[in-house]
Amino acid sequence: MLCFCTVALVCVSSGWGQASTSYIGFDKNDYPGDALLPALHRSFAYTGYWLNNPPGASTNGWIGKRTTLKAAGFGFLILFNGRSDAQLKGKDAAAMGRADAAAAVAAAQREGFPPAAILFLDQEEGGRLLPEQSGYLFSWVKTVRSSQYRPGVYCSGISVPDGSSQISTAKDILSHDSHIALWVANDQCPPSPGCVVGRRSLEPASSGITQATVWQYALSPRRPFAAQCGATYSADNYCYAPGVAHSSATFLDLDVSASADPSHGR
Repeated sequence: MLCFCTVALVCVSSGWGQASTSYIGFDKNDYPGDALLPALHRSFAYTGYWLNNPPGASTNGWIGKRTTLKAAGFGFLILFNGRSDAQLKGKDAAAMGRADAAAAVAAAQREGFPPAAILFLDQEEGGRLLPEQSGYLFSWVKTVRSSQYRPGVYCSGISVPDGSSQISTAKDILSHDSHIALWVANDQCPPSPGCVVGRRSLEPASSGITQATVWQYALSPRRPFAAQCGATYSADNYCYAPGVAHSSATFLDLDVSASADPSHGR
């Protein structure tokens, strides 16, 4: 993804689900391993779950882990890695969108995700969608919507110059289809508090996109957008799960949602 991850309950003082309606989750390209799940679940309510190979990867360690994660208490953010503009340029982007949506639906079924679960398309590149990106994305959305599942998109909520005005990928998508569930990435500090778990004031709408279902507010490694929050990250500029040794298995991105199972994947 834009290297965005997810985490668990946006804390309450004496346990889960007592005074807050916000939940923190985590996501990673690499599966963290079964042994770490109990420690991760102490901080996080849900996790990202890739249906196909994550960006830049040739394998997918999440496949076959739904039952294990569910038994460990996690909810889900179900994610399908989409196409870059370079992969779409000069091609039948709409046809590729339909084919990839069919692959996402088939993968979700194989993994045992229930009907009406939300499948998020990973739209890595920010700004206004180019024509081929738009053709791909909305074809993917339409195809998933015609299945037993519901479509969502993971995209940037950061505004960038667009002629004489500003645009974010999230706002561009909503201007064409206001019914898509959005997992919005915005690690700008502010509004992001940086690599912080347990802030009760966090909610998806604080991302700058009021319709957001999920807000990814911290990414690993830290990007220039989060410069003002640098002190909240580890010395190596990564964000790590609380209370566990720092390693490639424990760095992650942080998300907040009003649901402990944002994709309704349990």
